[in-house]
Amino acid sequence: MIEIKAVLDNDGVLRSCRACGHAEAGKTGTDIVCAAVSVLLRTAFNVLSNRKGIQVQGGAPEKGQLWLEIEYSAEGKDFLFACGEFLIDGLRSVAHEYPKNCKLTIEEI
Repeated sequence: MIEIKAVLDNDGVLRSCRACGHAEAGKTGTDIVCAAVSVLLRTAFNVLSNRKGIQVQGGAPEKGQLWLEIEYSAEGKDFLFACGEFLIDGLRSVAHEYPKNCKLTIEEI
């Protein structure tokens, strides 16, 4: 199972997201759950990395692990909020459709 933890600050802005584990919903290279989670997280990382007012650190140290941590200024807040909403909605949809393969936890700090 892929376990995902997203952390939002008290304004509902995404501050970090970590995914670990394997969905085991198909053979390696054909696992739709793994592909969906990977595309959502990697795209969010790439989009946020190129946005003024947002600093992102992240990585995928090994298969089955991906993380990102985010700092932002007032200039990047609205964009980050929208991007975080998009990411979480997508991850929530995957977790809802494939509950045996993906779990999403959202923490507010």
